[in-house]
Amino acid sequence: MSTMQWCRYRNDQLLAEDVPLAELAAEFGTPTYVYSKAAILAAYREFALAAEGRRALVCYALKANSNLAVIELLARAGAGFDIVSAGELARVLAAGGDAAKVVFSGVGKSEADIRAALAAGVRCFNVESEPELERINAIAGTTGQRARISLRINPDVDAGTHPYISTGLRENKFGIAHERALAAFELAASLPHLEVQGIDCHIGSQITEIAPFLAALDELLELAGRIEAAGISLSHLDLGGGLGINYQGEQPPSRRDLLAAIFARVAAHPLGRRYELMFEFGRAIVGNAGVLLTRIEYLKSTPVKDFAVVDAAMNDLMRPALYDAWHGVLPVLRRDSAQVIYDVVGPVCESGDWLARNRPLAVQAGDLLAIESAGAYGMTMSSNYNSRPRAAEVLVDGDRALLVRHRETLESLYALERRLPPEA
Repeated sequence: MSTMQWCRYRNDQLLAEDVPLAELAAEFGTPTYVYSKAAILAAYREFALAAEGRRALVCYALKANSNLAVIELLARAGAGFDIVSAGELARVLAAGGDAAKVVFSGVGKSEADIRAALAAGVRCFNVESEPELERINAIAGTTGQRARISLRINPDVDAGTHPYISTGLRENKFGIAHERALAAFELAASLPHLEVQGIDCHIGSQITEIAPFLAALDELLELAGRIEAAGISLSHLDLGGGLGINYQGEQPPSRRDLLAAIFARVAAHPLGRRYELMFEFGRAIVGNAGVLLTRIEYLKSTPVKDFAVVDAAMNDLMRPALYDAWHGVLPVLRRDSAQVIYDVVGPVCESGDWLARNRPLAVQAGDLLAIESAGAYGMTMSSNYNSRPRAAEVLVDGDRALLVRHRETLESLYALERRLPPEA
């Protein structure tokens, strides 16, 4: 389900499912993130149906959107979870998720991270270096446990995406180099407090073709054969995630077609049928299920450019400033008047504070805009830069709107800070 299937006009008013966005702005203020329950579940269920009848676990990558209500929706639907911190683990548990369906990824796990994951009983650590193997082994030894691990391999596959979100090339910080993989598995098998379970990779994000996934899978299957030949048994292959969404006319493969191609390639391999498959999708589940609702404060004209200055900013949605990312912009009220080409910018004191450039809009000061495809890497990457409270979050379910995160208050910005004592 794309953004436009749940976000549509009725009598020139933009609705989120069956709720007018203008009503949400009146009730909850702006800026506010608005998510569609139906769109989130439809995206996850497409993956789940594609994996039905297979030995497979579809995990949701929390880094995309870690709101408790989103996590709970997906936990109820049967999803596993991919986490990268003890904080994300705490969110899964607080939302009712099952630790036994959690895989713990990330290149820099701290001792506190590892202890929390062992105490919770996560399914598997996705390990990214030999020193991490040794750290997990040592900590598991102090707790009398054997930690279940998978090794993340860097397959040196070009995902054809933005350099900042490419993770499978030789020069990236992620994973263990292909040529060192067998030695790393042998080290893992020799450590007494580790249980080797799988091999995994993740080559990047916003991938719009099937071929890079299959190239990475081929690397994993080839390595799995050599690892098994060395006497180390594996039970699963983890292909990570990274499937892209439609921001500006991209045409990524469907969720069903991607998984069908992967299952077919695995089935054709002599070892393939013995392995459970695991996936870690984030953006492809929530990216097109959210909008950022914002209000125009001023329309500013200069000799060379017209600006729509809104109350959302780069601290609310970092992707345009960070990646030069493109997000669609929809007026909440569709006016029958001439369009003007605007840059949609925020109030933060940075030239990089923009949400969209060169957009034709028929708007007035005070109008509302919906920034499309903001369900992933929006709220999770937000900050308090310029001492701005972070946005509210709302989940729509048909004609109901549920506040799932209160807007931060000004007082909350410094609630953990302390003034100097009088004598200082």
